[in-house]
Amino acid sequence: MYVRLILTTLALSLLALTGCGPQKPVLHLYTWADYIDPELLRAFEKANACSVKVDTFDSNETMYAKMQAGSDTYDLAFPSSYQIVLMKQQNMVQKLDKSKLPNVTAQFDTSYANMILNQDMDYSVPYAITFTGIAYRKDKLTTPPTSWTIFDNAELKGRMALLNDHRETIGAALKFLGYSFNSVNPTELEKAKDVVVRWKKNIAKFDNEQYKTAIASGEFTVAQGYNGDIAQTMAEDPAKIGFIYPSEGFSNACDEMVIPKNAKNPELAHAFINFIYDPDNAAQNIAYICTVMPNKGGIAKLPKEIHENPAIIPPSNVLSKSEVIRELGENNKLYTKTWDTIKATE
Repeated sequence: MYVRLILTTLALSLLALTGCGPQKPVLHLYTWADYIDPELLRAFEKANACSVKVDTFDSNETMYAKMQAGSDTYDLAFPSSYQIVLMKQQNMVQKLDKSKLPNVTAQFDTSYANMILNQDMDYSVPYAITFTGIAYRKDKLTTPPTSWTIFDNAELKGRMALLNDHRETIGAALKFLGYSFNSVNPTELEKAKDVVVRWKKNIAKFDNEQYKTAIASGEFTVAQGYNGDIAQTMAEDPAKIGFIYPSEGFSNACDEMVIPKNAKNPELAHAFINFIYDPDNAAQNIAYICTVMPNKGGIAKLPKEIHENPAIIPPSNVLSKSEVIRELGENNKLYTKTWDTIKATE
């Protein structure tokens, strides 16, 4: 009797430790907010008998700092191309097995190749092409903005926002002055600093996430922002919200998928990359994130209203004014120093 009791107790203890059955594998994603259609995540879970967990970051710098600190939490991350150059140099990402990515081979749209810094795709696969412009409230401005000069408008003081991103915001000032988004000329950067400090006096804050809801609610009248964020907001209220690409020029960047060096589920990560590159899935995802994926099959399947929406896919004459954000190596410290000065200036 006692032996049977002991054996039963031991069996129950083991069951408590192991659960009711084999645990599902978990794919941990680290990406930007609202950047994957939740329905596709559920479809992937069902197709692969797994769970997907998503953490988000608000800037490449935040993502990089967390991963550089040695986090082994993530199986797939979505940094921008210029950040991946540095991550690859520092052995933070692993080489991809292209034999497991047939959809990428078949569907990558080469017309976007010049916007991608990692064209060999050995360590990363392009996810989406983003552009930065200006969102505005149509119902609060008598004349739509056309230029970065809108941030000099003192009448809008406290009702505008700039991105909390040193490359984007300093880059906007550089383009405003007629310089390259990637300038490493100290004199040009000093002039750009002065411009941003001047703009800072008119904005409510530097922000990467809440500006979307602030534009939607009418709290902000103008905001520098990513086209996908604003296109999502415009879809909810197109009569009141507009988006323009500044006449002086603007940035473009490719967010890509990388598998961290210490990923626990690289097989599942490869499966997700291939899954999201299926044309039907890509088309559905573009419609959700309102940002173009360089997937020729997916683009071909888009409805007319999305395919012809310039906030999602800029026309060629507008696109020619964009400039790729590049990795600057040792010169990154020039931007960090400039940004620190801007932030410290009252």
